[in-house]
Amino acid sequence: MKFLLLAFSIIHSLMAILFACGALVLIIIAAKVGWSAFSGGLDISAAQQIIEAVGLLAVAVVALQIAQTIAEEEVVREAQISGPTRVRRFLSRFLVVVVVALSIESLVATFKAAQEDPAHMLYAASIVLAVGVLLIGWGVFIRMNCYAEALEPEAMAEAKREDKKLK
Repeated sequence: MKFLLLAFSIIHSLMAILFACGALVLIIIAAKVGWSAFSGGLDISAAQQIIEAVGLLAVAVVALQIAQTIAEEEVVREAQISGPTRVRRFLSRFLVVVVVALSIESLVATFKAAQEDPAHMLYAASIVLAVGVLLIGWGVFIRMNCYAEALEPEAMAEAKREDKKLK
């Protein structure tokens, strides 16, 4: 069984490294797009390129945060995502990044639609709606999870002990 747990830890480490590498590549691409926009002259097309670079950076942040979450939760802490406190903390870390990235993407889509084709504004609005639904669902989850945490106070104490591994 210990060999199997070690294998899972190695696989999670590899996944975290791949997510981090993907984030670095996206950052490099965003920098290239941004530099191209800056060196090509500051006009409307440059603004669209900068907006595109910001969108790429938002996706890079998501990938990097996923890498960090996987590394901290699955490799460093070797936490079992079974207690309500651990589940809430894990999902909250992930959802914060997703909500922020989708919000940025909706802004990017709005600016692109305003510049290129106003018919695409529906796409931007659907992203904003999705962010709202995610926030509502997340809020409901946290509210319900508080009741579960009250039933298992030892899970909160264990999660706090696991946090010390990161210091």
